[in-house]
Amino acid sequence: MAKALLGYVGGSDPRVLSEMRRLQQRVQDLESELIRMQAENDALTAAAHRGDSLLDSIDVSKAEPALA
Repeated sequence: MAKALLGYVGGSDPRVLSEMRRLQQRVQDLESELIRMQAENDALTAAAHRGDSLLDSIDVSKAEPALA
């Protein structure tokens, strides 16, 4: 069954094994990146719901007038 899934019958080809390891590593890297980005997105979403904003830190009474 496993040989049929790989698409060939015969011994293990080192090139195929190498490519499979490279692809497995790439999948792990992408999964790690996805987890990191989901955590970052969750933090940004939480900050948006709390109302944290750069605009809140601006003191309007001390702001300089806009140039005409």
